Amino acid sequence: MQNNSVEYWLRGPVEGVPSLLQPVAHALLQANKEIQDIVKDFPKEKLWQKPAGVASVGFHLQHIVGVLDRLFTYSKGNSLTETQLDYLHKEGKEGDTLTSGDLAAALQQQIHTSVAYLKTIDENTLTQARPVGRKQLPSTIMGLLFHAAEHTMRHTGQLLVTARVLMQ
Repeated sequence: MQNNSVEYWLRGPVEGVPSLLQPVAHALLQANKEIQDIVKDFPKEKLWQKPAGVASVGFHLQHIVGVLDRLFTYSKGNSLTETQLDYLHKEGKEGDTLTSGDLAAALQQQIHTSVAYLKTIDENTLTQARPVGRKQLPSTIMGLLFHAAEHTMRHTGQLLVTARVLMQ
């Protein structure tokens, strides 16, 4: 029986994810759990507030989704689409109809999609070069995926602190 209070990295391998990508899957799943827990019933009127000028909870929710989508796109060797660029330009802009539930559902779907993609990767390809962005900066499949996990956790921490401050 799985103990859901144990962090994902201590729960054993995520089925189907290659061994070298387990840390990526664990980080994404952990971020999703922590975010879903804190934004459940998060007040809509606080979603875009920026205490002390820091990024809003809404921004972090949108940004994590967008970053995962973009970095995983680059890891596949693809360029960003116009839809992805449009999403990037809209990150952090308050939407009257968006709720924390809407944004949390989008995050959960993106993480599900990301973990499903990890299951398709051949570990032997992880060191293949992958250019990043318009400047075609150098990276690898592994570099992009690990950065996606690290970046997600960085924003998760910021989101958790901002949400707690706003809920006081």
